[in-house]
Amino acid sequence: MFPSSIQHASLLDRARAAAQEDEISDSFRDVLSVLADSPPVPSSKGVQESLLSSKLNRASACSSCAQVSEDHIAEVVIVSEPEGTSLHMGGLHPRASLFERPVNMTRAQVAHAEFRHLMRENGVRVLTVRDILAHGVEKHVNKRMALEKFAMNALTYACSEEDVDAIRPSDRYYLTDEYKMEVLSSMSVHQLIETILINPTVHLAPSYRDTGLTATYSFMPLSNLVYTRDQQITTAKGIVMGRLRSPQRGLEVQLMKFCFDKLGFQVVGEVEEPGFLEGGDFVPHSGDLAFIGIGMRSNMEAVSCLMSHDWLGYRRIAVVRDEFDLSQDRMHLDCVFGLLSETCCVCYEDMLGENSPKRRLVDEYTMGPQTGLYERTREGVEFGAYLTDNKIHVITIPHEAQLEYACNVLNLGQSRIVSVHPAMARKIVSSPHFSGDVQVIDFSPITSMYGAVHCASQVVKRRT
Repeated sequence: MFPSSIQHASLLDRARAAAQEDEISDSFRDVLSVLADSPPVPSSKGVQESLLSSKLNRASACSSCAQVSEDHIAEVVIVSEPEGTSLHMGGLHPRASLFERPVNMTRAQVAHAEFRHLMRENGVRVLTVRDILAHGVEKHVNKRMALEKFAMNALTYACSEEDVDAIRPSDRYYLTDEYKMEVLSSMSVHQLIETILINPTVHLAPSYRDTGLTATYSFMPLSNLVYTRDQQITTAKGIVMGRLRSPQRGLEVQLMKFCFDKLGFQVVGEVEEPGFLEGGDFVPHSGDLAFIGIGMRSNMEAVSCLMSHDWLGYRRIAVVRDEFDLSQDRMHLDCVFGLLSETCCVCYEDMLGENSPKRRLVDEYTMGPQTGLYERTREGVEFGAYLTDNKIHVITIPHEAQLEYACNVLNLGQSRIVSVHPAMARKIVSSPHFSGDVQVIDFSPITSMYGAVHCASQVVKRRT
């Protein structure tokens, strides 16, 4: 007999739960592996908790995060799954949440799971933000307290002076940080993480009845955290925390730094005001050269900060100025430019040429061998000409394909490319200047939030 519809639904639920358990196990194993700085644990269920306990304090072995070139083999990538209340809130008004189109969360979760699976198939250890936050919290008091402390910063109790005066003295305890900590210390790990990601403010007022208080709520959800590229850059020197333009994304930088600290990944620096730096504007080519875009999101003040503090580690820095286009569709350098190897790239064709109304200009800064300081050595070079000067062959991406994120490729190393655009993937493979491999995934449920696979991944360690 066929199962009834109720039985069938139950079987589906169990199948989904089993699939989710497998995914959690994969992330759990990868976190363990990174903490131990060892090859991934074999894929078997029921990893012993004793293994976790024995390796919790070995994070320092994997603290040397670095990325010299996007063509070096990716070893550790951090991502954030598109799930939970924070993303749901962002989807209620996509435009105001910096999304391009409305979001189907179920489809987005499936697409992102496929992306993680593809990277793992290519030998990459893939860590999710949620699993990093949850790791060890159930069993280790110090990790539980650290997560509660971060949640304290995310959760705000607000009450006007007038309302405070009207609240009974016996009820004023419920406005305090002591009460907030009492609340947080009673939460499950899942609740703590959700509290951080929805970034709530509880607006309190006297009710003059019942419990004496009433509340309304406002939120600044971390709806864009799926794009883990932006909060920081990983250079040849290590991780540098950025500073994001959009106010609603401010907590993301602090959250990612919390994750790095927990993993034992050293942060070599942090960009501060008046600098703005977003990871989508950073593309490292080799030990000799890195590209940094400035324009809508990142600015020259941030680049100057990076160079003056020696947080980069490249002989030359190509500052790519977006002064004429300034389009949300091309907000970051990785929206128009992607490295396939050290001698080949994809690039938005409409921005190439001296007479293009969307052209980018390059100022080159070179580190003096004697002074160890960067000095400007070239100025105002058209981007296409600069690529030619550096013997980087260009595979051009037409306008419509650029809007469909054909430039936003992820290089897993040795020209192993992840693309979201089937037609342009074929164009890449057909080029005589490309000798790698391209895999294509349907990422359209994620691109609806204004980014593709390069945006949705932070490679914190590549093999040099």
